[in-house]
Amino acid sequence: MKLQGKKVLVTGASQGFGLAVAERCLAEGADVAICARWREQVDAAAAALRAKAPGRRVVATTADVADAKQVDALFAQVTRELGELDGLVNNAGVYGPKGTIEEVDWAEWAKAIEINLNGTVLPCRAVLPGFRERGTGKIVNLSGGGATAPLPRLSAYAASKAAVVRFTETLAEELKGTKIDVNAVAPGALNTRLLDEVLAAGPEKVGKAFYDRSLKQKADGGAPLDRGAALVAFLLSNESDGVTGRLLSAVWDPWADLPARREELAASDVYTLRRIVPKDRGKDWGEPK
Repeated sequence: MKLQGKKVLVTGASQGFGLAVAERCLAEGADVAICARWREQVDAAAAALRAKAPGRRVVATTADVADAKQVDALFAQVTRELGELDGLVNNAGVYGPKGTIEEVDWAEWAKAIEINLNGTVLPCRAVLPGFRERGTGKIVNLSGGGATAPLPRLSAYAASKAAVVRFTETLAEELKGTKIDVNAVAPGALNTRLLDEVLAAGPEKVGKAFYDRSLKQKADGGAPLDRGAALVAFLLSNESDGVTGRLLSAVWDPWADLPARREELAASDVYTLRRIVPKDRGKDWGEPK
């Protein structure tokens, strides 16, 4: 088991992908803490997890991870009940308002940025002192479809997820030499509540092309949750030591082979966000005038 004896916190884990990640961590031998904003949902999720993994410890609590005080209280409780953490998975996130930027509600747009970006940064700030003290730790941040390509009519989601990836790269640079690894994961197009939100909003809000693509995803079943959860477990494990500062696709990238490519990967910008210039596409557009 990849995570035997480790302790992992998964945010936004009362349903969907976060719950699948928590379940995989338990199956790999970890003790797990989960949090979400609603008590009834997180308690139900914890009960389901305990039933599937008897003998493993599951801590469940509520927290708004975009609120600094609540994050501090979350980590105090988790450390008290579970012990010092070995891994953190920042999964909590929302799509935010749907529609063109001039028509969406500004408060909802700003709140989505808070949840997706601040809700990733604040738990990182909270966990890092302990990781630094022990000289080890793993952080996995959740990316999304808007991080590497435009996502019209879901601008808050796209902007915040691109920011999460660049934050991940930046934090990895800050942590060089500490044996603390931080990566971002794109789990694929999942059939979760976010997809249901898109379908409920309709083509007028999200655009016909994205709506039609979402309908097809719903019918096809989407990317398997367990594939993304397996990637997260790999990144939380000692197998991935030295793999850091990367955005990895659960569906498209050969991530299981990365341990054999540590040195090559560390010396490259593979699996990172970078600006494309003409020469990258075989074009010579000359020098600036």
